[in-house]
Amino acid sequence: MTGKTITRADLTDAVYRSLGISRNESSAFVERILDEVAQTLEKGETVKISSFGTFSVRDKKLRMGRNPKTGEEVPIEPRRVITFRASHVLKDQINDTHRQANAAE
Repeated sequence: MTGKTITRADLTDAVYRSLGISRNESSAFVERILDEVAQTLEKGETVKISSFGTFSVRDKKLRMGRNPKTGEEVPIEPRRVITFRASHVLKDQINDTHRQANAAE
């Protein structure tokens, strides 16, 4: 694991290099995509990106949790959470890369 995190700036730079459009246009392009994904998830809809994965929103109910320090029971409020399920294509790609890296060692 390299520990590198891909940022919006990295995505913008990749779009700039791939498409040859200006950096401002690349930035606007990346922001528009991320905004569209966020707005769709806010509405409770699913976002499926072919050969990558599916983002969806789940509603979690009220439940009782426990403070690990004191042992006191505490209610955990209902909330919405985002889940991501990777596609088989992405999983295979990651595993193939991992196998190749291990074979080279």
